[in-house]
Amino acid sequence: MSLQSGDWRERIDDCDAKLVDGFQSEFPVERRPFRAVGDAIGTDETDALARVERLAEEGIFRRFGPVLNPPVIGSSTLAAVQAPEDRFDEVAETINGYSQVNHNYRRDHEWNVWFVVTAASLDRRDEILDEIEERTGCEVLNLPMLTDYYIDLEFPVMNRDRFARESGEEPRSAGSASGETPQALRGTSVDATRISESAAGDLSEFEGNLLLEIQDGFPLTATPYEDVADALDAGVDDVLAAIERLRDDGCIKRIGCVVNHVVTGFDSNCMVVWDVPDEDLDDRGTAVGSLPYVTLCYHRPRREEQGWPYSVFTMIHGRDPDAVDEKIDELAAEHLPYDHERLYSTETLKQTGARYEDIV
Repeated sequence: MSLQSGDWRERIDDCDAKLVDGFQSEFPVERRPFRAVGDAIGTDETDALARVERLAEEGIFRRFGPVLNPPVIGSSTLAAVQAPEDRFDEVAETINGYSQVNHNYRRDHEWNVWFVVTAASLDRRDEILDEIEERTGCEVLNLPMLTDYYIDLEFPVMNRDRFARESGEEPRSAGSASGETPQALRGTSVDATRISESAAGDLSEFEGNLLLEIQDGFPLTATPYEDVADALDAGVDDVLAAIERLRDDGCIKRIGCVVNHVVTGFDSNCMVVWDVPDEDLDDRGTAVGSLPYVTLCYHRPRREEQGWPYSVFTMIHGRDPDAVDEKIDELAAEHLPYDHERLYSTETLKQTGARYEDIV
């Protein structure tokens, strides 16, 4: 059964609430993980597993397992084109035809198609962009991430806040979180992390095979790591150690239950781009990344020759469009007093996890 965005709370009890907000990350990496989950939420292993299964069936969880980190594993970029209205569907279909394109959105802007490409190498990534440009006849705006200030798409949803983290509006700092956030939602730091366009995970053959096996998530069983090990004809201890290692190296961002933000009401999301002077980038980026209502903040290159002067990107996720606009106004008035544009997403054209078959 799939719940509509307005009625999902009707079937949520206290144990479910602890599960939804407490295990978006830091899911136990051990042989019987649902025993630890059950203890944490006040139930037993069998019931904890059954709750995850039900919440996934009802659409509150999109998936269960690792969230992989494309810019660390391969070469990734955000790109955009200006698709003519009379050819919009054709252009979008061409772009979506690439398995290396995992996200694609229509945005209310002259650059109206925004997509993410993740490939095995910088050369292959740029080859795909060149192919898209040639096949669609649309110039491609190539905007790889250069600096990550703050990226965190996990946040408490068991509230009626208008925007993410409204309940705890105190600045975050490196290695800490604000308010009474559940332990599993803590720890994302705010700093200036440089991202290499030619990144490669430097994976062993076993690690590569493991990532391919888990890229769509873990089996929903009492022994997910053992099942992965069986699929790889490997020992479960080897799988557990490799997952810990991949998480420490940044190839895995987090492990847990990925919440469906649309179903849980956070469907008013805006990407705002800012023309921040180069000398202010890191100071402004880390300061803005520390704000509790900012879920993404990063630096991408300007493309002045293509009429793109913006260098800092922020995202705010909210349930109320007016509240999101109010926070953007606050950003502009108090934190980022620069020219900016608001690019609201108006249609999801493609949304999948990055595919790693040709990367690892």
